Amino acid sequence: MSVTTSGLQSKSRQRVAREAIELLSSMRFAIAMLVILAIASIIGTVLTQDDPYPNYVNQFGPFWADIFRSLSLYTVYSAWWFMLILGFLIASVSLCVIRNAPKMLADTKSWKDKVREASLRAFHHKGEFAVPQTRAQATTTLTQLSAKLGYRFVTRESEGATLIAAKRGAMTKLGYISAHLAIVIICIGGLLDSNLPIRLQMWLFDKSPISSNTVINEIPPEHRLSQSNPTFRGYAWVPEGQHVSTAILNQPNGSLIQDLPFSIQLNKFIVDYYSTGMPKLFASDIVVIDHKTGKQVPARVEVNKPFEYDGVSIYQSSFQDGGSEMKMSAYPMTGTSAKPVPFDGTIGNSTPLTNAIPGSDGQTVEFADFRAINVENITNGNGQTDARGVAQHETLKQAFDERLGSGAKTSKPLDLHNVGPSVQYKVRNKDGQAREYNNYMLPVDVGGERVFLAGMRTNPDDPFRYLRIPADEGGTVKEWMGLRAALENPATRAEAAHRFAQRSVPNAEPELQQHLEESATRVLTLFAGADSSLAAPANAQPNAQPHGQTNAPGGFQAIAMFIDHSVPKAEQEKAAGLLLRMLEGAMWDVWQISRTQAGEAPAQPGDAATRFVQNSINAISDSFLYGSPVFLQLDSFKQVQASVFQLTRAPGKKVVYLGSLLLVLGIFSMFYVRERRLWFWLKDSDRGVNVVMAMSSARKTFDFDKEFKETRDAIGTALGARLIDESVASAASGGGSQPADPGPGSQPGSPSGS
Repeated sequence: MSVTTSGLQSKSRQRVAREAIELLSSMRFAIAMLVILAIASIIGTVLTQDDPYPNYVNQFGPFWADIFRSLSLYTVYSAWWFMLILGFLIASVSLCVIRNAPKMLADTKSWKDKVREASLRAFHHKGEFAVPQTRAQATTTLTQLSAKLGYRFVTRESEGATLIAAKRGAMTKLGYISAHLAIVIICIGGLLDSNLPIRLQMWLFDKSPISSNTVINEIPPEHRLSQSNPTFRGYAWVPEGQHVSTAILNQPNGSLIQDLPFSIQLNKFIVDYYSTGMPKLFASDIVVIDHKTGKQVPARVEVNKPFEYDGVSIYQSSFQDGGSEMKMSAYPMTGTSAKPVPFDGTIGNSTPLTNAIPGSDGQTVEFADFRAINVENITNGNGQTDARGVAQHETLKQAFDERLGSGAKTSKPLDLHNVGPSVQYKVRNKDGQAREYNNYMLPVDVGGERVFLAGMRTNPDDPFRYLRIPADEGGTVKEWMGLRAALENPATRAEAAHRFAQRSVPNAEPELQQHLEESATRVLTLFAGADSSLAAPANAQPNAQPHGQTNAPGGFQAIAMFIDHSVPKAEQEKAAGLLLRMLEGAMWDVWQISRTQAGEAPAQPGDAATRFVQNSINAISDSFLYGSPVFLQLDSFKQVQASVFQLTRAPGKKVVYLGSLLLVLGIFSMFYVRERRLWFWLKDSDRGVNVVMAMSSARKTFDFDKEFKETRDAIGTALGARLIDESVASAASGGGSQPADPGPGSQPGSPSGS
């Protein structure tokens, strides 16, 4: 059989139609479609699919993000051009099968019994024997040997001779047909499970995505798909104790609502963690409630263990917070009051700040997420404990050593600890601008000091920068908050400066004492951000002042500006050291005053008290960059988990399984089943019977050469004859090419599909 790479030859009178059919059914076109499909699949695998468009803008920039979106690279597998390629591939391979399958089937049934003695002598693998038997005896011997070797055979009488035509492995050609049909079936299954059925509904039944936030029950029918929708893939978000009966199908310009024939009720969400904080197991105990019968079916859904009901598979996709309730204390970050205000909130909702908090001015808190467990690496890049993660400067040798060797090694030192619950929220002002915050409920041990971590960022793509508030002896932020509030009181600053001057200078030197008191007052005023001489002009760009009362900077920034403007260059380093020592001494007295105002006994000098004052000074300086009028301290919570399920109805799944099975069988047949044909020409001679044998295979291999020799030797042994043509032996073991079949249909060609 001869198979070419050309396409189907149409009898149409239209030249364009003939050429189109020939191209579409040709092997080269099918291979081109497979290559394009493979490239598109690589793009869809490498490039994250179905992410929000702003994510791609952040990753590629607005220019390339817009180009990629126009090419539908963010939704490759549902893109029109991807489905068009699948359609062309189905048509091309189908035409290839239609063109070649009849020839292959006919070749499978053919015995090729039209050969003659001259044709057999032209074969590369041949032999000739002189057999001292009758032709009938030799025929019986050869047919029995052929059957023993696994060949099927027929016997023909022609021209006073007997022809035995045997074949083995002829069904290998079905492997070619099976492999090609498998490609068609798999592509059809892919189209059934693609976005094409939904697009057809949108075109034919005027369905359109909805892009606004609306209660699901109030969404009109033009945005909903019926329960009989043959295929879909959507998501459902179910909090504990609640149920849903719809799925959300994300589209490039909105979402479609898929009505389900049942409801999913989440009874309990279960999550377990590794020591690294990564989820080890998360599962959902659900109840499926049938809408028609009211039947309730309990089930457990785990990762990679879906539950199927009424043709819809329910997969555990992820989990989120389902509306946990927060009990918090709102500490003012400005003003002279340190008294917290009770503040409650629910994840997913927003709560306006009360007017009792200075600087709130119409701002609202939007609660975004809650995590009950936070296993964090609290080392910096140098391996030193630091929640802020300072970058490490390493040598090239260190970099190679850390990354080579054991697969268990890591280039980043880890110090993993569960630092307790955290709450993430945004504070949005009346102009719509917002900053994001992430506060931990419990103090964290950082460098031997217990601090509360309060993260802040202005851009969702930025990492959190943490304000570290030192914990007091009771493990709270109350003392630091009292110290901050006392520092903002001018009377407290004056009293603290007076006490500091009296402690530092003997009463015998009143002038020096007065000068030191004035300097201490000035440095406290600078540090508190209350020095109006450093305030920026009204038309200047606002700095990172969180309190909203003055444009004057505070903290170490204010002291640095004062030194830069007022002290000669040569004296600035000395002045900085003097002012910082003065600040630390005066802040001690501010702390004592704040403790007295809170009804607490004065703190006793010591290493712990000194470290608390130093850490408090650092935290107050950083607080000017915090950017919020309030610090929310999580007191208690009622956690509510929610499961995110992926719901799929995929009729093409079984079709793809069938295609995969056919593909495996076809490839196995093509690679491991070899077609072999064997002929014997028996002709009477003076000494008995002259037997000419020939053997061929669709694929010429070294194994076939070995098999031919073994078969030839077995024939000689069975017939009790010797090989009478020595040139045959050398031809069988040597090289050379197989000549063309001398007779019509005398030897099979190498079949090949598209």
